[in-house]
Amino acid sequence: MFLITTIASSVLFISTAMMILSSILSKKTFSDREKSSPFECGFDPNSSPRLPFSLQFFLLAVIFLIFDIEIALLIPLISIMKISELSNLIMITSIFILILLIGLYHEWIQGSLSWAV
Repeated sequence: MFLITTIASSVLFISTAMMILSSILSKKTFSDREKSSPFECGFDPNSSPRLPFSLQFFLLAVIFLIFDIEIALLIPLISIMKISELSNLIMITSIFILILLIGLYHEWIQGSLSWAV
């Protein structure tokens, strides 16, 4: 027990010392307007350097990722087919796919899947 306590306290001490040392060494000097400017040519930009981002495309990408992860969760059901009974497997798979379909229906009703603005 003493060995575990000693190792835990030494790890805590080393990590705390590293965090303090990195915060001391990473202190930035005074930054003026020209150093924080995105351009080095000496003139102020006429427009914003950032382009507008389509929020609808972002929402569609997030929905795609969520459904992609849910499909990846269905893959282990193939290996479970050998172990479990057919009735339990059909029930679990049906409930999971029903949840996916309810989520898809909800997104469709909310209008998140339409490309028109």
